[in-house]
Amino acid sequence: MSEILQLSKVSKTFIMHLQGGIRLPVVDGVAFSVRPGECVVLAGPSGTGKSSILKMIFGSYRCDQGHIRLRHGGAMTDIAHAGPRDILALRRHTVGYVSQFLRAVPRVPAIDIVAGPLESDGVSPETARVRAGEILARLNLPERLWPLPPATFSGGEQQRINIARGFLPERPLLLLDEPTASLDAANRAIVVDLIGQKKKSGTGIVAIVHDDDVRNAIADTIVDVTTFSKAA
Repeated sequence: MSEILQLSKVSKTFIMHLQGGIRLPVVDGVAFSVRPGECVVLAGPSGTGKSSILKMIFGSYRCDQGHIRLRHGGAMTDIAHAGPRDILALRRHTVGYVSQFLRAVPRVPAIDIVAGPLESDGVSPETARVRAGEILARLNLPERLWPLPPATFSGGEQQRINIARGFLPERPLLLLDEPTASLDAANRAIVVDLIGQKKKSGTGIVAIVHDDDVRNAIADTIVDVTTFSKAA
């Protein structure tokens, strides 16, 4: 089965321009691949560069060296050398991302935040809101909260909105940065089931999880990031 994602010899160093140009090496020589339907879990202590790797795949960070090839539109696009328009196209059609924190426009209702990506894909607003409601209900978010903006929600409630928004659209690759960190056991189990469904549908997944039970339940391959880490 052809790979959807290939990383080879990827390195990243941050330069602190306001601190006299201090260089902070993060990772060097990162190499792994992801097949459709496979979940690759990045493992290692905090500060070893796991989130930086996800952000390089998503195009939020530029890597200093190496290649990050993503199958897009029938061909492999090198994210490491793609322009801004290409990065935006990848995000619209090929790669989804669930970060650790919800980033949403203030005063927008939770259900519209979740439905937004589907509408961007061309789904009608009515259908998008129905499907958004279905996944919010599955994640045990009370319907009374759907019309409200999530700024005053609890951390766990905000994360469930984040998960719903990221999981609802169909993308060939899904990046997950600690999706279950602020969830209780019941909702962690639901997210594990959602990940299993994504895998069965052929979605490739790169995930960061520190919960051993979640990692064991979802991982097909574990990449030890300490092998590549240059962080102190």
